[in-house]
Amino acid sequence: MPENAHAKCPETPPEETFDRVEDGGQCVVVRRRGAEMVSWRADGKGVLHRDGETGPPASGWANHATVMGYFLHRLLGEKSLYRGRPVAGGNHGFLRNFEFAAPRHVAGGLVYEVPAFRVPPAAYPLPVGMELAYFFRRGWLEVRFCFSNQSGEEAKLSFGLHPGFAVPADGSWSLEFPTGRYVRHMAPGNFLDGRTEALDFGGGTCPYSRDGLPDSYLLELAGVPDPVFELDAGTHRVVLDFHGVPYLTLWSDGGPFVCIEPCWGLPDNNPQKPFEEKEGIQSIPAGGTLEASFRMKILP
Repeated sequence: MPENAHAKCPETPPEETFDRVEDGGQCVVVRRRGAEMVSWRADGKGVLHRDGETGPPASGWANHATVMGYFLHRLLGEKSLYRGRPVAGGNHGFLRNFEFAAPRHVAGGLVYEVPAFRVPPAAYPLPVGMELAYFFRRGWLEVRFCFSNQSGEEAKLSFGLHPGFAVPADGSWSLEFPTGRYVRHMAPGNFLDGRTEALDFGGGTCPYSRDGLPDSYLLELAGVPDPVFELDAGTHRVVLDFHGVPYLTLWSDGGPFVCIEPCWGLPDNNPQKPFEEKEGIQSIPAGGTLEASFRMKILP
């Protein structure tokens, strides 16, 4: 570790609990509440929205890289039924406000755990635990989810990460898309209405208008053979490798950031379907596990 490695991590207030992991010139800082990255820096250069800022902003989106689960986006009326059992919660499920215990430290990373007995029954009715790992490997920051179904029935759930990347307020940034067929799931009011639009794209600058970012673009990636995206924000570039990721969400509220979100699921439907029939829902066999991951890299 370089002598000045700790200087590359932002200071954090004593009243909250944070963890950090460093690798060469890179540093990640994670807030225990929500296991949310609040900073990701390479050679002292931060790339997240409000990187290293841990207090509330005066206005606008307050997060950095929200963890989402056990559902994504919103439930219609903030409630649903899972095989007849109630599920309730706000945006992106209970993980964003979950109080995680101290992580396990592994080589190059941190592992956070949601034990099955701590899953709030009102938020998700089955005993399904989760581990979330952040770790460095050969210059990449990898994020890995592992769900363990401790029930005697198949479990259905959705999850993902909601990273916001800092971009210039004047719009002088670009996002490169790989070649492939993108299927957009239409969601007026943030709820699916069953319509889709396919786009065959030859690769290059994002083909979707920035004017639509406040309403989100929900893009299915099954037809994209090499789903590697690159954000050029001028002061920094970030590569996102989404192999194995079924959906991508793009969102911004008009502030100086863009969210590029790997998602294993989609929002609720309007009219609503039962929770276990939500589009894009992931399945875990009784007594089984589900692992999923993606990786990101800050380019020099």
